[in-house]
Amino acid sequence: MGKARLSATAPVERAAVASLDLEGRGVAHVDGKAVFISGALPGEVVRFVRTRDRASYAQGELVAVERASCWRVTPRCPHFGVCGGCAMQHFDASAQVAAKQRVLEDTLWHIARVRPEQVLPPLYGPYWGYRHRARIGARLVPKKGGVLVGFRERNSSHIADMRSCHVLPQRVSVLLPELRRLIGGLSCPDRIPQIEFAAGDDGTIVLVFRHLVPLTAQDEAMLAAFGRTHEVAVWVQPGGPQTMAPLTAADDRTLAYRHPEFDVTLTFLPSDFTQVNPQINRALVRRAVQWLAPQAGERVADWFSGLGNFTLPIARSGATVVGVEGSETMTQRAAALADAHGLGGNTAFYSANLFEMTEAALAGFGRFDKWLLDPPRDGAAALVKAITPEVAPTRIVYVSCHPGTLARDTAILVHEKGYRLVAAGIANMFPHTGHVESMAVFQSA
Repeated sequence: MGKARLSATAPVERAAVASLDLEGRGVAHVDGKAVFISGALPGEVVRFVRTRDRASYAQGELVAVERASCWRVTPRCPHFGVCGGCAMQHFDASAQVAAKQRVLEDTLWHIARVRPEQVLPPLYGPYWGYRHRARIGARLVPKKGGVLVGFRERNSSHIADMRSCHVLPQRVSVLLPELRRLIGGLSCPDRIPQIEFAAGDDGTIVLVFRHLVPLTAQDEAMLAAFGRTHEVAVWVQPGGPQTMAPLTAADDRTLAYRHPEFDVTLTFLPSDFTQVNPQINRALVRRAVQWLAPQAGERVADWFSGLGNFTLPIARSGATVVGVEGSETMTQRAAALADAHGLGGNTAFYSANLFEMTEAALAGFGRFDKWLLDPPRDGAAALVKAITPEVAPTRIVYVSCHPGTLARDTAILVHEKGYRLVAAGIANMFPHTGHVESMAVFQSA
C-alpha cells in the first residue's frame, strides 16, 4: 500500500479485521465502534492509526500487518496504494469474488432482513485489461516534471503519476506516457483536464480530449498525428458531453459491442453509458434473460433501458418489450437499433423520469408480465413503491450496481409488495475494486 498520511500525534492501535466494506476497506471493531481500515483484509490482525473519528464509526490507515491473510498477495501495479482506481490488488482475485458475494448477502440481510432462496454462482472473467472505457485525468504539475496523466490519487483530487495501468487494455496502458508528452506539447497543457477512452469489441479505440480553451491549428495537427501514429480515433470535447465530436472525418469511427448468442450488435458513442467490462456484461445479460424467461405473447418492461442492452436480447424471444429510459435521445437511438435488428415490431421505447414514478404514472404503462430493472446507483425506490396489485408483474429481474440500494428496494418488494427473493448473486464487473454488481430475482408470492 502507499504511505499513509498520518497525524504525528495519532496513536497506533491494534485490531482484528472481520470483513470488507463496500469500498474494499477492512472492517474491525474497536471499543464497540466500527473502524474502516484501508489496506486491511479479513482475518488479519493489523496495526493502524485513525484518520477520522466520528461518533458511530472511524476510518483508519494501515501501519503494519501483524498476522497476514493467506489471501494477501503482492499488488501487480506499481501505482497501487497511490492511485485510487483500484482498492483490492493486495487481495487474491478469487478471494475478492467471494468477499463481494458476502458483501451482497450481508447487505441484503442487514438492510432488508432477507436472504435469497438461492445464491447464484458468481460471474467473473478476466482480472486484467478488462476496462473498455474510463475517464483519465490530466494536470500540468511543473514541480513533478510536467503533465501527469492517470486516475485520481486515493482519497485525493490529485492526479496519480501513472506510467501504465494493468486494468486498461494494453494498447491504452502503453499510451499513458505518450499522452503526457502529447499534452505537454500543446499550446494549453494546463487546460486539458481529462481524456476519456472507449473501446469497441473489434479493437476500435476512441480517445476524447476535453479542452477548456479553443485548440490552435497546430494543436489539432498534433492530435491528428497522434491518432494516426497510434491507430486510435481522436475526438475533442470543448463543452459538455453533447459537444464530443471527431477531430477529423477519418476519426469518425463506429464503436460497437455484441451479444453473439442473441445476434445483437449495439453501436454507441464515446459519451454513452455502456458497461466497462464487455465479457461480464455479456454473461450478465445471458443470465438475466435466462431468469426472466420471456415468452412469445408476454409483455415485458425494461426499466432504465438505455441503448437496449437488455431490451434487444429479450425481444429475440418474441415477447413484446417496452424500454423506458430518462433520456429522450437514448430512447430514439435504442428504437433505431431495434429497427436495424428487425425488432421494431415487438419493441417500443419511451422517455420518463423513473425517479419520480407514481402509481398513476405506472398504471399508464399498463400491466407487464415481467420486469427487467437496471437502475443506476440510486436504485429504483420510486418505481417499486408504485407497484399495485393491478400492475404487479409475476417476476422481476433486478440488475444492481450498488448493494445498499438493492437491499433497500428488496425490503420494499418483499415486505410491502409481497414478492419472494428467489435468487441473488454477484457479477465481478470491476475486479480489484470494491464495486459490487449483482442480480436479484423476485417472484410474486
